[in-house]
Amino acid sequence: MPVRPATIPVLRYADAPAAIDFLCKAFGFERHAVYADPDDASRVFHAQLTREGQMVMLASAEASDFAGRARLRTPAEAGGVTQTIYVVLDDVDAHAAAARAAGADIFAGPEDQSYGGRGYSARDPEGNVWSFGSYDPFA
Repeated sequence: MPVRPATIPVLRYADAPAAIDFLCKAFGFERHAVYADPDDASRVFHAQLTREGQMVMLASAEASDFAGRARLRTPAEAGGVTQTIYVVLDDVDAHAAAARAAGADIFAGPEDQSYGGRGYSARDPEGNVWSFGSYDPFA
């Protein structure tokens, strides 16, 4: 059986279609699957984006029984973020330059890290924090 990630980050976005476009353009993800409401294309039930064999999932932020029980909030609703996503990549500086050109809000780096590798951090248009670096904790 092929080895694949067993932990996949899941995000909620007020404007999921715009988030999908941004994540693909700025951070190099590709659409793997997008399930949108056939009557309302602005409503994404579930999306899977991949980058070099890794995946993130996302959906439109909507009131639902699960969202209520889990107390899910977008960064805007929460007034900040409670998690970040870290993506391992080889060419940090080139990735940062492409992300900046695509409109990413880069607020840290690129810079060498004290624990090894090089990295930078950016916010997507809805305030989620993404960190990218050459430090591979599995290496």
